[in-house]
Amino acid sequence: MSLPARFNFADHLFTLNRGRADRIAYVDDRGPLSYGQLEERARRLAGALHAAGVRREERVLLLMHDSHDWPVSFLGCLYAGVVPVAVNTLLMSEDYAYMLEHARAQAALVSGALLPVLQSAMDRAPHELATVLVSQTAGDLPAGMVEFESALAAATPRAAPAPTTPDDPGFWLYSSGSTGKPKGTVHTHGNLWWTAELYGKAVLQLTEDDVCFSAAKLYFAYGLGNALTFPLSVGASVVLMAERPTPDAVFRRWTAPEHRPTVFFGAPTGYAGMLASPQLPARGQVALRMASSAGEALPAEIAQRFKAHFGCDIIDGIGSTEMLHVFISNRPDDVRYGSTGKPVDGYEVELRGEDGRPVADGEVGDLYIRGPSSALMYWGNREKTRDTFLGGWTKSGDKYIRDAQGYYTYAGRSDDMLKVSGIYVSPFEVESTLQQHPAVLEAAVIGIPDAEGLTKTKAFVVLKSGQQADEATLKAFVKERLAPYKYPRLIEFIDELPKTATGKIQRFRLREKESA
Repeated sequence: MSLPARFNFADHLFTLNRGRADRIAYVDDRGPLSYGQLEERARRLAGALHAAGVRREERVLLLMHDSHDWPVSFLGCLYAGVVPVAVNTLLMSEDYAYMLEHARAQAALVSGALLPVLQSAMDRAPHELATVLVSQTAGDLPAGMVEFESALAAATPRAAPAPTTPDDPGFWLYSSGSTGKPKGTVHTHGNLWWTAELYGKAVLQLTEDDVCFSAAKLYFAYGLGNALTFPLSVGASVVLMAERPTPDAVFRRWTAPEHRPTVFFGAPTGYAGMLASPQLPARGQVALRMASSAGEALPAEIAQRFKAHFGCDIIDGIGSTEMLHVFISNRPDDVRYGSTGKPVDGYEVELRGEDGRPVADGEVGDLYIRGPSSALMYWGNREKTRDTFLGGWTKSGDKYIRDAQGYYTYAGRSDDMLKVSGIYVSPFEVESTLQQHPAVLEAAVIGIPDAEGLTKTKAFVVLKSGQQADEATLKAFVKERLAPYKYPRLIEFIDELPKTATGKIQRFRLREKESA
């Protein structure tokens, strides 16, 4: 497979779907948007940016809740050759202030509900914003800002796409780490196409008959593929939800006659919460044929309970912001619960030891990936770029084990792995075992130093509502299922675990708590 010398991903999608002009592309909280309307509005947005003086390869901050206006904005930017910088809607004003300055954004596309935090960010630090378009406003706008619908109505649709190439910068996503400022990860127009071909079509086997619904929001690499790149590449329909993906909010979309998603994309913590909810729908109330999971390794027990209840598999995989989407995955016809599956065709994977050499099957190694969807760089961060993008290889920061059959099993983050008595212990393995106890909803394991400076394991446990368990019971439960040295020496019961907006457990926050 290869791409032509001239390639604009937005134009690629519009051309692909012109025969589906009346078909629903998106349904959000306001109603449906057809494929024809999506193209028309995106081309108008491209025209509006051009009229405002935003030029090719200049950056535009995209700070919006999931609604029709998000894909219109993203694709309109791509069509114009402008670079959308899609950012998390749950951050603080100081985070946006950093991103505005770091990206040198010339314009911003923002939801009305998020305008106050953007204004606060603009007041905090120097920026280059000259244009702000505000979606779904709730009153008069400050001077110099323009209502999104008014801007589209006044614009002349851009007649032709910017003559971009597959390797031209297409968009940014910010990749957060456990320390330091977020990294501006630069992706190309071609990277979107590769993830759709290699994963959306080849692994998930999406078709135009599917209705996709992602709990992960569009501003995440995972959500961008789930709710834009993949479904639009096959002419499917997408359900968008602006609110937080609580179990009740998800269930309403699953069971609503106007939605009826066939493919759901979530994360392990979300699935655990849904299965624990007393409002869990019956199998006959939903139209799901498949579910997907990423963001963190999926415990086998959760996948098995979901399959028993709904009759469909959760396809677990691992991706990253740097690789844009999933590169190791289970398949609909090859599901091994507890493992992440096998490398996606088109990607090479290596597990390397501390000496940089490949490790043998059954040994823990650092995960490196080589594939066509790797990011170009971290903007303005040469040191981190050199540390992560090594020739054709990308260092993931994850540790994995491969078995003799070629299946990969998650063994923790490189900075989360624990060495107890000289032996590696995977926090995920201990957490997964704790979650098998009927009273446990979630668990997170970290290492803490004892009086002699040796590492001991500590588990933070969230119990299910109405359930009880004590420390001794859970320790004994783990000892019965894992090698004795792996059981947590300490257990603390807490109300909730610290997580990212995608539901990934932030173990470094627990380490900070312990240090304090």
